[in-house]
Amino acid sequence: MIKKQRGRELRGRDKAKRFFSLLLVPLLLCLFLLPATTEAKKKRRGFRSSCKAVIFSDSTKVKRLFGENVHGRVLPASTTKVMTALLVLEHLPLEKYITVSKRATYVQPTKINVRPGEKYKVKDLLYAILIKSANDASVVLAEAVAGSEANFVRMMNARAKKLGANHTKFANSNGLPSKKRSQYTTAYDMYLIFRQALKHKFFSNTIKIKYKTIYSSKGRKVALKSHNKILFKNWRQKIFGKTGYTRAAGACFVGTTQKGKSTLIIGVYGCGNRWGDIKTIVSRYGGISL
Repeated sequence: MIKKQRGRELRGRDKAKRFFSLLLVPLLLCLFLLPATTEAKKKRRGFRSSCKAVIFSDSTKVKRLFGENVHGRVLPASTTKVMTALLVLEHLPLEKYITVSKRATYVQPTKINVRPGEKYKVKDLLYAILIKSANDASVVLAEAVAGSEANFVRMMNARAKKLGANHTKFANSNGLPSKKRSQYTTAYDMYLIFRQALKHKFFSNTIKIKYKTIYSSKGRKVALKSHNKILFKNWRQKIFGKTGYTRAAGACFVGTTQKGKSTLIIGVYGCGNRWGDIKTIVSRYGGISL
């Protein structure tokens, strides 16, 4: 009887062990798989920037790498000067001297403080708008191309449409706030405009410059420093482009970097953390270590 009782106890213990083993295996699987599942969900959700609109594309392969609200309306701020530079490069010789009008001196900063009657080479004023983002230099160039800034704005909007930037309307040559005319663009439209500007060697070389000194025809010296803070950061690879900022527009940027034989273009608009977002997007979705 004692032997039979002990046998029953042993068999009971074995059943209990098997029961707990069956419970333990699924529990351990859940514990191991839960972090992976959570991480997978995070990857599916992806990164959310601080910007109103973002575009990041491989323009060589015509492939979108990342985007947020790419067709939503945003204010262009000084990235407008990419279109200004494009039209100037298409219509004026770089070595030509052009004269500053009185009207060009009235615009708000950022400025190089041009003076009525001064003469500058076209290339030097292009340096001023692309490196220092000089609003007065933009007006001088616009008047030289079209006779007046109003005529130049009409050319800007027509050129935008020709490039397929159908949801863009410029109000002036520099992107300053305008009470008289509405202005807007989209991240996608600015990608198209910037891509076209990059075809000009002068443009692609100029956006790489940190410092430059220009001179009027009479030798007045003007020092320029780039507004693109990436050029001064200790990143492993630089991103070259054009900045923009107004209170209404927020912080903006459209720029480019290389990955092998591919030209990558990023545009960010209305950002709270412009440089941080750019670094994250280019690193994460471009596979570039910055």
